[in-house]
Amino acid sequence: MERVMGGVVPLVLGGLGLVLLYRLLQRLQQGATIQDTVVVITGASSGLGRECARVFHAAKARLVLCGRDGARLQDVVQELIATAADSQQQTYTPCMVIFDLSDTAEVVAMAAKEILSCYGHVDILINNAGISHRGNILETHISVQRDVMDTNYFGPIALTQALLPSMVRRHSGHVVVISSVQGKIAIPYRSAYAASKHATQAYFDCLRAEMERYNIQVTVVSPGYIRTNLSLNAVTCDGSKYGVLDETTALGREPKDVAQVVLKAVHHRSKEVLLAGPLPTLAIYIRTLWPALFFKVMASRARKEQKSKDE
Repeated sequence: MERVMGGVVPLVLGGLGLVLLYRLLQRLQQGATIQDTVVVITGASSGLGRECARVFHAAKARLVLCGRDGARLQDVVQELIATAADSQQQTYTPCMVIFDLSDTAEVVAMAAKEILSCYGHVDILINNAGISHRGNILETHISVQRDVMDTNYFGPIALTQALLPSMVRRHSGHVVVISSVQGKIAIPYRSAYAASKHATQAYFDCLRAEMERYNIQVTVVSPGYIRTNLSLNAVTCDGSKYGVLDETTALGREPKDVAQVVLKAVHHRSKEVLLAGPLPTLAIYIRTLWPALFFKVMASRARKEQKSKDE
């Protein structure tokens, strides 16, 4: 028995060593250079989009910043220029393309042409823009469900599909989408948001498989709560603004930390990044392995939340 164990242990340790070495070599080979790449960021005027602009600009990428508010985008551009001047770094002056992702597919397609005209191609597309929702299903108007889906799902896929042909022709590109933990599990009173993120997860999973033969990378980043204005700007049942900074959001991750994770995910060509605490991560596994328990927990959460609203 001792002889058997004495032979097995070195084999196991040797096997583990080979696996670790393989992963290390794979990571080194997969490293992508950010400098000089053309990076498009939607929702770049605030929150996570603004922080992504900062970290990719510091990495000396050529930025195309997208958003609905031209004045706020210009503020971001001026800030990036000033930061580069203070640090005496040689960086590129960002371009701006102003449009609303929730507009028609034709408007988004025209914006894509304008994006391509900035540098002639796109290396990295970061689909970041989005809106959240707070409200029960019985009272949420179907127009609100559509508006959230337009911004969070149809807008990003319209922009992605408009830019994809240029990536396919070059057999090069990277598409990143900022999804959410709620793209994997659904939380009560977030139906429109959770539905849009579930759809996003499915679409970009399909895109990853279809684009592999063209050497186009696809990364889905699924963070938990981030300390941004997402809950403040969330829409309610009738489409009005929620206007409340949720406690969970206030205690969320710093946007600059999440932006660094996005940068690393692009560098390592990660296919998926789950950026959540122990409880949300556990909930994802329970939803898969023990759905009955997950449903009970969510039903209990819904009752508690409704009770607190009634009081």
